[in-house]
Amino acid sequence: MDILHAVSGLLVGALVGLTGVGGGSLMAPILILLIGVAPATAVGTDLWFAAITKLVGGTVHHRYGDPDWQVVRRLACGSVPAAIVTLIVLSQMHMGQVKQGFIMSLLGGALILTALATLSWGWIRRKAAGISQPRALAYRRVQPGLTVAAGAILGVLVSMTSVGAGALGATMLLALYPRRMTPARLVGTDIVHAVPLTMVAGLGHLWLGNVNFTLLGSLLVGSIPGILIGSLLATRVSGGIIRPFLAVVLVASGLKMLLS
Repeated sequence: MDILHAVSGLLVGALVGLTGVGGGSLMAPILILLIGVAPATAVGTDLWFAAITKLVGGTVHHRYGDPDWQVVRRLACGSVPAAIVTLIVLSQMHMGQVKQGFIMSLLGGALILTALATLSWGWIRRKAAGISQPRALAYRRVQPGLTVAAGAILGVLVSMTSVGAGALGATMLLALYPRRMTPARLVGTDIVHAVPLTMVAGLGHLWLGNVNFTLLGSLLVGSIPGILIGSLLATRVSGGIIRPFLAVVLVASGLKMLLS
């Protein structure tokens, strides 16, 4: 077992449990830029890493009653079918170098978008606080459809890059349900929804031959205790302390991807 892989898993797992952010957003760049894994293999392996670690974190959040199961179902109605369609499209892309370059560019853009989403939570909350009651009531009528659409966007992005189920998913939830989502419920709902999405996407990449199970095992040795610790601390530590630093790392990683 490579100790670097295990330490990487521990740190990323703790961030996932604590903030709902950091799974694919950090692990995929680590695998590609620091460890030298091919982009397609990094995405496939990272999806399995995210599915298993978020399953553990989701179990902790479920125990403490945090997830909003109605919202989870709405998101999954959009994300799971979209992921399946995206994987079928990926299976038809036969040109190896083109596919790898496409994944690198898309991943770089997704990382920068994730950084912006990570920093926008406070602004979204302030805007939501100023919404009038009549507008809030009208907004609730379109929430189910918008939530399914948001899930579909996440399904496509996560299947292609392994990025998006954390920060982007949480930002979408905050924008869609600004008054309904407490910090702990936001993280719990985001993590629980990510479990079926990353599992479906991970199975698709396994079918495509993009999973390195030896590498995955090393990552999981560190990540499972990490996400347990992070999930238990989620209601005690402010994610706002961590997010600015995380955003800087994501932007730097995204630019590196785009310029590679």
